[in-house]
Amino acid sequence: MASSLAPRIGRAAVYERHRPETTALYEVVSDNLDTLYAAIDDGALDVRIPKHAKKELDAFLDCGLLCRGFARLWCAGCNESRLVAFSCKGRGFCPSCMGRRMCATSANLIDHVLPEVALRQWVLTFPFAWRRRLAKDGALFADLTRLFVETVQSFYAKREARRGAKTGSITALQRTSSDLRLNPHLHALFLDGAYHEAGGELAWVELPHLRTREVGDILEHALRRMDKHLRRRGLLDVATANDADADHGAADAEDALAASAVSGQTPPAGPQWTRGLPPAPASALSFDKPLCVSLDGFTLHAATRAGSHDLAGREALLRYALRPPLATDRLETRPDGLVRITLKRAYADGTLAVDLDPLSLICRLATSVPPPRYHTVKYAGVLAPASPWRARVAPKPAEPEKAEPEGEPKRGRGGSTYRPWAELLMRTFGIDVLECPKCKGRMKLIAMVTERSSIRPFLTGVGELVDVPERSPSRGPPYWKSVVMRRKATGDAE
Repeated sequence: MASSLAPRIGRAAVYERHRPETTALYEVVSDNLDTLYAAIDDGALDVRIPKHAKKELDAFLDCGLLCRGFARLWCAGCNESRLVAFSCKGRGFCPSCMGRRMCATSANLIDHVLPEVALRQWVLTFPFAWRRRLAKDGALFADLTRLFVETVQSFYAKREARRGAKTGSITALQRTSSDLRLNPHLHALFLDGAYHEAGGELAWVELPHLRTREVGDILEHALRRMDKHLRRRGLLDVATANDADADHGAADAEDALAASAVSGQTPPAGPQWTRGLPPAPASALSFDKPLCVSLDGFTLHAATRAGSHDLAGREALLRYALRPPLATDRLETRPDGLVRITLKRAYADGTLAVDLDPLSLICRLATSVPPPRYHTVKYAGVLAPASPWRARVAPKPAEPEKAEPEGEPKRGRGGSTYRPWAELLMRTFGIDVLECPKCKGRMKLIAMVTERSSIRPFLTGVGELVDVPERSPSRGPPYWKSVVMRRKATGDAE
């Protein structure tokens, strides 16, 4: 199926293989991961890295390395070869794998799920005291997500004022802030209006105008429903906990790690150094800016919208909601041993970046990995998989096209939404990876090389790295790499 969205770049760019071993993120993890494990084993850090997070941290160090296996593309016209490394398929923080998942999911939603109507993003954030529990309790987070989504759906149905009116939504459950502190929050993309039955067909009515007061009413209604839900389940401790509890009241070592990642101010996931801290949350409903309200530490933002004819804007909005927690160009190592994360946008106090120790960064990366069977994308309303209206509002399948030229990626049978890597690169960046760099002919896949006995001689012949870069050995106490944290731990700069 041809892409419904033109590439962002006017003409195809030149493909260059991604080399993760040269990035600052790879360097930080490779140089400090074994030190973190040693510090935990020695009892210097009273936390525990969950098994699923350890697995992902270790896999990240193999992601994109040719020496771990690769696919070989070949051009019959000039005998040119191109190697494509395998990925780790991480779900937590790997920029490459998360970026591919973001692009593939966005493209599938645009082409197969979302009708051509306006989208509005509703972003709900939770107070600090709630975050540690929501990060590990997927069932509770799912319940609160459902209550919020139902509240917004009810608002759209009431504004439509027609019997049986329904809207739909896709909700992405993000786990971190832009500084990688643990911050479970929701990016809910709603069809900005509602459908209703009219003469046997579904009629669409777009929301004419959204008022800031209505956003405040939705937040108040959602919080009342959440409070009732917590009372019924005997979970009022989630709502009444304070920041001190989050830092010092963790029940076990894994909770201690999450609590530290939430606050970002205590080891091992902190401290971080900024030019100040954000202002304290308001205890009464406040209107921070148009279509943005806050109450008791919750915030709800609904000002971002993409029109029905803005195809590029709708896909960009989906990518934003599904984005990885960290981009490689936002991370850099500093001469003092600290790692700097540049924020996507400034804090309320003007802070543009945060500095932290490499061990603190890895702890935050570990908490960003969702637990197994923790769903990060949810569908509701007319977009829910079981909704009888989903097939009626979804884009109609395109007419079958001619057979793809030799070397082109083949789409899965039966309406499969799997998108080949080559298609994603073309759709997202305008890069035609199957175009031969020499003769401009078409390359085709001829081999998947996975055996070590075949990988080593081939890479030796083309001058590529034949072994995985060695991790730096564990440092001795006090373990911290930065001068700042060593001074705190030992009282000197050594």
